[in-house]
Amino acid sequence: MKFSIIDRMDPNSIIQRNEIRNKLIQKNWIYDEENPELVICVGGDGTFLRAIHQYLHILDHTMFVGIHTGTLGFLTDFTQDEIDILIDLITTTTPVIENRPMLEIEFPQNNQIYYALNEIRISCMEHTLNLNIYIDDEIFEKTSGSGICISTQVGSSALNRALNGAVVDSGLNVLQLCEIMPISNKNHHSLQNPYIMKETRKIKITGDSIQYAKINYDHLKINPDQLNEIRIQSSEKKVRFARYRTYSYLERLKNLY
Repeated sequence: MKFSIIDRMDPNSIIQRNEIRNKLIQKNWIYDEENPELVICVGGDGTFLRAIHQYLHILDHTMFVGIHTGTLGFLTDFTQDEIDILIDLITTTTPVIENRPMLEIEFPQNNQIYYALNEIRISCMEHTLNLNIYIDDEIFEKTSGSGICISTQVGSSALNRALNGAVVDSGLNVLQLCEIMPISNKNHHSLQNPYIMKETRKIKITGDSIQYAKINYDHLKINPDQLNEIRIQSSEKKVRFARYRTYSYLERLKNLY
């Protein structure tokens, strides 16, 4: 088996990374940063997201598993005290693969496409964003405020949760739309509640004020200069989580709050 390791780049995570690498090489595994079959993420959720984006081009034949050494480990399955357990499991058992679709984010003006596992956030604190939201080319709402967030099921427990969005149970492939600090008066009305939609929906966001916004997807950002339209849908790209032992989503949620 070919593997690579992405770490949090702090002293403790580097130590854990080296230990894992040495133990797997001793078991005749091949360390391959270019084309790994298994990517081991040593850190927290930020490290996990960074690993996914690093191997975005080979997601169809790469699996991911995480060891928690960071500040938040919602995506990770093991702690740093369980390295020997992880080594034993990944070298002796076949994992259950859970596929989680990413968001596909398109900017028609420049034909650029980006991908996100958690969410895309279009926000601005200096200017009011006046946005037109279309779903399947049908106008859904015109919202004014500080922006919107579109999240996946995986991302429902991340920024979306901080916006009072709904946390979505594992295994439900949906999209969720949350407004950020919407304006509500007699001239401006919008849903203002989280809207959960089936994964086949296609979302289009238009508005000249997009150029003033900050556009973040996962831990990355896009310069919105001269942009006035964004298209978002569930992608055919999927992240393959390798589950080497029983995974309890409810236990993750309890640990989160």
